Amino acid sequence: MSISGSSEPEKKPVRRKAGRPLDAAKRVAIVETAAHHFFHHGYAATAIEQVAADAGVSKVTIYNQFGDKRALFTAAVECECEKMRGHFSLEGAVHGTVRERLTAIGQAIYAFLFRPEMIQFERRIAAETEVEPAIGAAFLEAGPWRMKHGFAAYLSHAVAAGELAIPDPMLAAEQFVSMCKGMGDLERRFGAFVTPEARDQRIAGAVEVFLAAYGKPAMPCATDR
Repeated sequence: MSISGSSEPEKKPVRRKAGRPLDAAKRVAIVETAAHHFFHHGYAATAIEQVAADAGVSKVTIYNQFGDKRALFTAAVECECEKMRGHFSLEGAVHGTVRERLTAIGQAIYAFLFRPEMIQFERRIAAETEVEPAIGAAFLEAGPWRMKHGFAAYLSHAVAAGELAIPDPMLAAEQFVSMCKGMGDLERRFGAFVTPEARDQRIAGAVEVFLAAYGKPAMPCATDR
């Protein structure tokens, strides 16, 4: 019997059925469209209805596939970060010297963070996090933290291959990224122009310091003994 005293049996809540899986091309279109809106307009100003219209799908399709706006935001951030994770994937770890690979990673980090839309997006997310802290947590989880783990995995691979000597790959990953950004990260947040020369100098310096700390010393040649 219901609480109101009615003799009618209580109705059990109906569990929503998940939508049919999207084909890969349509899912990519939704995520990339969402990323464009989130990066250019911010989280709060992005409407699911507009994302659906621009992606050529229904609003119901997006909710069925992603659940809610925050999950779509997470997928969009992961999509953007995936574009640079390939620079330090284990699949590419056999190409080039350690110095060359670290330089390429530093350049990828700089290119990714210094995109105008990324700078704008970070500012908006920071402002929106003051109102809804979960948005900031979702961004960190989907982007920076995932990339940190990916870079640390690459460093662990280099250690296993005998190329580097790193006791704490997670800490080393933070150190390298921080050195590559340097003051440039602060400068970009406040609108200062960072020259290509300053960028290259910071990256080269980061690689030198990193290898000085974690590089394996070269084995002496027979003629040196």
